[in-house]
Amino acid sequence: MIKIFGMPTCPYCDYVHKQIEGREDEFVYINIGENIQNMSAFTRLRDNSPVFDYCKEIGDVGIPAFVFEDGSVSINPADAGLEEYGAVNACSVEDHKNGRKGC
Repeated sequence: MIKIFGMPTCPYCDYVHKQIEGREDEFVYINIGENIQNMSAFTRLRDNSPVFDYCKEIGDVGIPAFVFEDGSVSINPADAGLEEYGAVNACSVEDHKNGRKGC
């Protein structure tokens, strides 16, 4: 099972979350804004994985983040077989701000 760390106020996460609906046997979505335990789990991951070095350098949070069964980590949705936000079918950040979800 692939763990995905994200939050609903992130359009990139929202786009990924929509793609995994009904696929609970493959993915578990962990909302880091839901409670302190989820945020702590993500923060420990981010603090200890070199995958996030560039994100930290540019001031990015680094979500959505994917943790695979073997423990490897990625911030690339394609590594989990998902489409990245900004692809042909994705909506814009402006669409998301205007309430459009999972487009």
